[in-house]
Amino acid sequence: MPNATPESLLDALNWRYATKRFDPTKTIPEAIWSALERSLVLTPSSFGLQPWKFLIVENPAVRAELQAVSWGQSQVRDASHFVVLLARTDLQPEYVDGWIERMGEVQGSPAEALAPLKGVIRNFVGAKTPDERHAWNTRQTYIALGQLMAAAAFLGIDTCPMEGIDPAAYDRILGLEGAGYSTAVACALGYRADDDRHARLPKARFDASRIIVRV
Repeated sequence: MPNATPESLLDALNWRYATKRFDPTKTIPEAIWSALERSLVLTPSSFGLQPWKFLIVENPAVRAELQAVSWGQSQVRDASHFVVLLARTDLQPEYVDGWIERMGEVQGSPAEALAPLKGVIRNFVGAKTPDERHAWNTRQTYIALGQLMAAAAFLGIDTCPMEGIDPAAYDRILGLEGAGYSTAVACALGYRADDDRHARLPKARFDASRIIVRV
């Protein structure tokens, strides 16, 4: 049972910001990083399909290449960890079948009991064009980005979501051609630099009354 309080949750979310400068001398401890990786694994998705992969880019040379196609942003190089979130470019029937098999294995459900669900998912996915499936997969991947950032904030880890990148160049550098996955978005994680002035700026948001509507 979670033991966080409403106050501790809001404190963490108010503390976080899109970190512009990371301290390159600080590394996320292994136990904390393991929990953050697990938060990615535990991300919810429609039908539980998990149409994604997460690349943890550790090689400094590869990071340097990625920085060059990320508007030169220093977060790619200086953050403790750098994650590229990939979306499946399609959802073939065999992928759906593989997920149903995995569900049956984990939950101890016989294949015949899961057959109706498999039919529903296959029909839903099959009604979309390949481009529509890719777009749907990409939207799902952003759920994982949000979960990663929220989990990091709760553990005192800074993050910066990054769409200021060249996805096609990322795909080329990371060797994703023909892999069935493509770059959706990236996220840098680590510890803010002492001289990042953005950390001291008040968080600017519209009032709740403007963006929350009760019906």
